Amino acid sequence: MSSLLTNSTAMTALQTLRSVSSQLATTQTRISTGQRVSTASDNAAYWSIATSMRADNAALSAVSDSLGLSAATVDTEYTALTSVVGDSTGGLTKLQSLLVEAKTAGIDRAKIQADVTQIQQQMKGTADAATFNGVNWLSATTATPATVNLVSSYSRVGSTPTTGSITLTTSNYALYSTSTNGILDTVSSGVSVNTIDITTLTDAATDQATLDTYIAQVTSAINSVASAAANLGAVKNRIATNTDFVKSLMDSVDRGIGQLVDADMNQESTRLSALQVQQQLGVQALSIANGSSQSILSLFR
Repeated sequence: MSSLLTNSTAMTALQTLRSVSSQLATTQTRISTGQRVSTASDNAAYWSIATSMRADNAALSAVSDSLGLSAATVDTEYTALTSVVGDSTGGLTKLQSLLVEAKTAGIDRAKIQADVTQIQQQMKGTADAATFNGVNWLSATTATPATVNLVSSYSRVGSTPTTGSITLTTSNYALYSTSTNGILDTVSSGVSVNTIDITTLTDAATDQATLDTYIAQVTSAINSVASAAANLGAVKNRIATNTDFVKSLMDSVDRGIGQLVDADMNQESTRLSALQVQQQLGVQALSIANGSSQSILSLFR
């Protein structure tokens, strides 16, 4: 039956064209965004998981930044400690050799003291300069915290986040402190490494014994500073390992998100070409269906 009011063929063609146009719009959106799930309406479950994982990755990025800051701080303190340990030209090692030299009978200890004083001042200056971003563990003040937590990791199980950290006790690295309990300013037998003075010492047995005490004190300081430096060296290695792991973990999370929401561009490009052809055919079919009503006019000629 030919009907002027109801054109079933045109209605079918229009419905098909609407469906094709909707699919084409979806495909074009996926191609332009690179994602097959870009909004919650695309796939609520995948979108929710991807959003949570992106938040986790942002937290991991913050951990990576924190590890970089921690690494720089630890490296600064470590470098200063190794400088204080010194070698044959300076630091505690040189100070020890000068004190041993001072035991030589008839030597001018006042001249040796000039070198000792310079080394003492140099070590104090090194400790004071070991500051990064306002942080200094070697010259402790009342503002220096007893412990420092260096953020090292982040994880989330279900809805429970967990942040890991490396805890350091700053007193283990303090060379000087306002309460004079640092490695180099702690007083033992009436003197500290920082205040050793051999100017007035002579070849007398008691003075030689005093020199032995000073040498033992400096040797103990070398062991303590070396131990502190070794500890920070281990922390440096741990931070470096954690940094590499966090970066690898971030890449892994990115890949996981991609598996959930990224569009397959090969598939979408093929689908786009097919839908464009279907759209053109749909327009053509609708045009033909609309033209069929014109044939009714011939019935009234």
